[in-house]
Amino acid sequence: MEKRHLKHLYSRVGFGVLPSKIALLSDFNKTKTINDLFYRSRKVIPLEMDLSNLKPLIADKNRRAMSKEMRQKLQKISRKKIETYNYLWINRLANTNQLLREKMTLFWANVFVCRDTNIFHVQQYNNTLRRYALGDFRAFVKAVAKEPAMSKYLNNRQNIKEEPNENFARELMELFTLGVGNYTEEDIKEAARAFTGWSFKPNGDFYLRKKKHDYGVKTFMGKTGNFDGEDIVDIILGQKQCARFICNKIYRYFIHPEVDENRLNELTDHFYKDYNIESLMKYILMADWFYDEANIGAKIKSPIELLVGILRIVPLNFEKKKQVLYLQKVMGQILLNPPNVAGWLQDKNWIDSNTLLFRMKLPSVLLNDAVINVNQKGEFEDSFDDYYAKTKKGKRRINITRDWSIFNREYLLLSDKELREILILSSMDKDTEAFLDTLAVVGKKEYVVRLMSIPEYQLC
Repeated sequence: MEKRHLKHLYSRVGFGVLPSKIALLSDFNKTKTINDLFYRSRKVIPLEMDLSNLKPLIADKNRRAMSKEMRQKLQKISRKKIETYNYLWINRLANTNQLLREKMTLFWANVFVCRDTNIFHVQQYNNTLRRYALGDFRAFVKAVAKEPAMSKYLNNRQNIKEEPNENFARELMELFTLGVGNYTEEDIKEAARAFTGWSFKPNGDFYLRKKKHDYGVKTFMGKTGNFDGEDIVDIILGQKQCARFICNKIYRYFIHPEVDENRLNELTDHFYKDYNIESLMKYILMADWFYDEANIGAKIKSPIELLVGILRIVPLNFEKKKQVLYLQKVMGQILLNPPNVAGWLQDKNWIDSNTLLFRMKLPSVLLNDAVINVNQKGEFEDSFDDYYAKTKKGKRRINITRDWSIFNREYLLLSDKELREILILSSMDKDTEAFLDTLAVVGKKEYVVRLMSIPEYQLC
């Protein structure tokens, strides 16, 4: 494969590519390269933290007897664990060999959007996304519908035959599978009836509360029967609009923020055959048009893509993990904490005058001890803003230990031109290029920080 195409491929299925990887794959043809990528992502390795000391506390019999103070303490512990899990996820993205599976997990987290405060259910949900990320979309939707975190987030646990709750049924169609305008209010009501009684045990396993389930006949999208929730999912996937809706999201995330309708139709036809996610992604990555110049460097990196891309070049150890949350917060994307059920808006929505300046300063913050302004609005947890309110004059350095070994091995001997070609995919503004050409001689570390600080580095 051409080196430029390899860099484009790995910017989309990952967070950039090391020079040694480019050298290794340059002799591979496209088929061998893509097959290798999928082979390395085939195995599912759950992202897990040790929660054994909390299990006795969340047992159903213990929770019923728990005092209000103990419940509050448990909630605080769970929030802390979620912060730690956020950090573990960032590290997984930065260090994984299963690049495509992890990037797909990140993608699906903004499709099947969910938020929870129970670390057990947060971890379980995250690993469900990971397990199905390249699998059968039909089984994926059904698994997500049964997750405790989703059941709580969209009130499906309160959905009973005596008083159906329509929240999950509505969002299932509007945001997860079909899109606005492709169902009726009556469809929502009938779908909600089909999902009545869906609940979960204290250990997170799904179960049906039979006495709370509506076993009556429902009419949904022109079909009539004694449907349950799984039947509703099957009927939804029978609509070609479902395949189109998902392919549209995949197109905007992996190919280009502006959709080519002919290409979207092509992908929809392919996906609708069997709803196999791996097959769809392989079809995209093998397509010649995926590597068109119009698609290269056309997408604005999400905050997580930007941060993880830097970490893959220079691994960092944050002395205070809360500072990693702060960086995400300022840039507008905190993993495990989406703004609402619609998730994060993409591409140009990541950028405004404040976030762009911060994003361009981020490499200096992380790699050169630059000072940042810590007076920002918004919360991850109540204690988070309190932590930064104590800093003097709203300024703070991020305390980091840097590991330059990968950079020294991979980049130190490259010329300035080669560094640019590796790190910058989009066409460069002439003024920026002239500026870089006229820089006084600086060391490679300083030069890479400057490259990461130009507007073009925000694109992939």
